[in-house]
Amino acid sequence: MISVVIAAYNEERRLPDTLSRIAAYLNRQGVSFEIIVVDDGSTDRTCEVSRHISACIPTVSIIRYEKNRGKGYALRTGVLSSRGDMVLLTDADLSTPIEELSRLSPLLEHEEFDVAIGSRALELSRIVRRQPWWRQGMGRIFNRVVRMFVLDGFGDTQCGFKLFRGSVARDLFGSARINRFAFDVEILALALKRCYRVVEVPITWANSPASTVHPLLDSLRMLRDLVRIRMALRGGQRQVAVPVMSMRANGKCCLARSHG
Repeated sequence: MISVVIAAYNEERRLPDTLSRIAAYLNRQGVSFEIIVVDDGSTDRTCEVSRHISACIPTVSIIRYEKNRGKGYALRTGVLSSRGDMVLLTDADLSTPIEELSRLSPLLEHEEFDVAIGSRALELSRIVRRQPWWRQGMGRIFNRVVRMFVLDGFGDTQCGFKLFRGSVARDLFGSARINRFAFDVEILALALKRCYRVVEVPITWANSPASTVHPLLDSLRMLRDLVRIRMALRGGQRQVAVPVMSMRANGKCCLARSHG
């Protein structure tokens, strides 16, 4: 079974289409699945809409709490309640189409890897609609800081499309502490520290114009959280564990970094 976990904050408009598309795709694949929506303290009708959908699609369940705690907290809550042999994290806007799961799942099914992460930074990645210039700038600065001070070896840590073996996801998120946008870095750093095999995979991605990111406030929060991750994981040293793999243009995996 595959568990699909979605963090939702004020997503009443996008969730109906997103959940219908995910359920339809997984039904076509003939796999058993559950879809877990975590309502991260929404102030709109996200919970009501989700419950209506779950009445029509029994594989959809909703976890709701009143206070907004951040995407990392929401996904941790959903992952720790999941039951799947594989766990997929995806965004409520489906900026990465659910069909891209077919690129990631074979790498886990064939027992080559424990974690497969979608990447917008590889040669075969297809960006249908780019972010505005200021979001691209924020992303470049954030990636540079991540590589310099916390975690080396990845082209894109922040893409919201990530697939884990179920036991691995629950192990990593059970140890995670970062509640907001830098949670991806913490999860990947933990994965490498625990010697899980990680592969970075090119995906199709389209920016969603509706964003809840606050340029200044969230940038400061992410930098603060990177300091917390660095101090917690390696006593202040950058995490450079390997192997980290990425996909070549020919579709084969290659070693991205090799540190002793």
